[in-house]
Amino acid sequence: QVQLVETGGRWVQPGGSLTLSCVVSGISLNDHAAAWYRQLPGQQRDYVISITSQGFAHYSDFAKGRFTISKDNAQNTVYLQMNRLKPDDTAVYYCWTMNASQEYWGQGTQVTVSS
Repeated sequence: QVQLVETGGRWVQPGGSLTLSCVVSGISLNDHAAAWYRQLPGQQRDYVISITSQGFAHYSDFAKGRFTISKDNAQNTVYLQMNRLKPDDTAVYYCWTMNASQEYWGQGTQVTVSS
């Protein structure tokens, strides 16, 4: 059974930094890509950033220059480092992966950016 568990979401002031973690079980990040999405209040879930099984990162336009994705294959964990956070970054952040037949999502972790 594949499970993704995100942690690290919290309140942070504008301009601050935050790192989210996603522990993946049941599927190996050595062989599968992973990504982060976010859902702002009242909006659809949007793509943020992803990393291939080989470790190559891809960024949405708003993530470039502020967000970084990384992973630890030994821990089967993917990370989202967010810098210079803005109130518009307030959202529930979701971890994602997939195999040949199915997509998998975590339960999400809330990030709130406000003063």
